Amino acid sequence: MTEPSRPNRLKRVRLTLWLLVGLAVIGAGALLLIRRGTVDAPAASTLNPAMGGSFTLVGTDGQPFLSNRLEGKPYAIFFGFTHCPDVCPTTLARLAKLRQSMGGDDAFNVVFVSIDPERDGPKEMREYSTLFQTPIIALTGSPTQIDQVKKSYGIFAEKAPGPTSHAGHSGYSMNHTSSVLLFDRNGRLAGIISATDSDDAALGKLKAITA
Repeated sequence: MTEPSRPNRLKRVRLTLWLLVGLAVIGAGALLLIRRGTVDAPAASTLNPAMGGSFTLVGTDGQPFLSNRLEGKPYAIFFGFTHCPDVCPTTLARLAKLRQSMGGDDAFNVVFVSIDPERDGPKEMREYSTLFQTPIIALTGSPTQIDQVKKSYGIFAEKAPGPTSHAGHSGYSMNHTSSVLLFDRNGRLAGIISATDSDDAALGKLKAITA
């Protein structure tokens, strides 16, 4: 079996995204995040203020993206991959919805970092991030760069067996941390949105970093 063509895959992602947004509206979005192959970040009571730090990755324009561009504005950062069937699109759609609840796109930055640099280049990240119709800072990089930022942010990610992929890539999926890390305008880790948090709980945490 070969992987569907990119137009068909993007169309399928769009349809999945609209379905997930609809489910989120009726309060079921959080439940969709509980999936095999994901793990939560540490509980809020064990936040490590040293998590985070400087990095250099690659933006959707193919140019280096330095972490100092995030300074001065709160941000929510999520690590995932464009071939993710459910958790990643659900999480990004949820963040877009929560940000609108807080007044719009300027409330905080949403940062999406690929944990799958083998398949996620700048073009793939650009096409994927535009599906959500909201500004998303989508970043990828070399395997070394991704490993460094995963370590700095305390992110777990590893390959898992999957169906046959397109030519040049063996079939695999990715197990990874499903939580969203929240950083205040000074670049300090100030909260974590867990996959099981209600929207009200998530909004409370976001309001805390944007106050």
